[in-house]
Amino acid sequence: MAVLTIQHMKKSYEDLQVLSDISMTVEEGEVIAVLGPSGSGKSTMLRCATMLEKMDAGDLMYGQHVVAKDYHGKAVYAKKASLQKCKNMFGLVFQNFNLFPHYTVLKNVIDAPIHVQKRNKQEVIQEAKELLKKVGLEDKEDYYPCQLSGGQQQRVAIARALAMKPQMLFFDEPTSALDPEITAEILKVLRQLAEEKITMLIVTHEIEFARKVADRVIFMDGGVIVEEGCPKDVIDHPSSERTKAFLQKMEG
Repeated sequence: MAVLTIQHMKKSYEDLQVLSDISMTVEEGEVIAVLGPSGSGKSTMLRCATMLEKMDAGDLMYGQHVVAKDYHGKAVYAKKASLQKCKNMFGLVFQNFNLFPHYTVLKNVIDAPIHVQKRNKQEVIQEAKELLKKVGLEDKEDYYPCQLSGGQQQRVAIARALAMKPQMLFFDEPTSALDPEITAEILKVLRQLAEEKITMLIVTHEIEFARKVADRVIFMDGGVIVEEGCPKDVIDHPSSERTKAFLQKMEG
């Protein structure tokens, strides 16, 4: 079953067209890596898919829930209550963590499930402790973000996203602000989530990770999907010259 469906997504900023025509579906349990040079539209696509920005045209759905439908070349969004329902269906992890600096690690993780989803406090705390254990931070629950390394903060951000029990997770360059050693920590957590069949769409520059962990790789450039397929095809045997040039540059 498709968790996310995007059809003919377009987005411009004044005269600059950033997304020309993006269509994709993400199936339940699938891990998709989105590659592409800076300025290719990857992050804009992710921001439109997660409703941080409004697309200009196209259809966007989570499962059977409609976020926006295209009418005569213009995206018309659903009512606020429907959009809120859709927002609860995914989690988002940013490159700069976006933790609340004045909350402890545990409070960062439990805050939204308790106050937004109105779930049982004791139950949420128990689950949050399990999640922190999963990301290797069970001994850091009383720390504040400023007392943690970048990699630890990113792992808290992942635990926080999982605490909402989303149907899928989006990652926007989750390792770009981290040094190589710490990057390995985050990729290990993502690999573990992939093994648990958690649906993920990951915008990344980590070619090796995409090769090993993704079920499907999408290569974007110039606001369009240039090529997509299994990692072996897209990364090892790209058919497009643009993909080849990008990979040579990244791996060179």
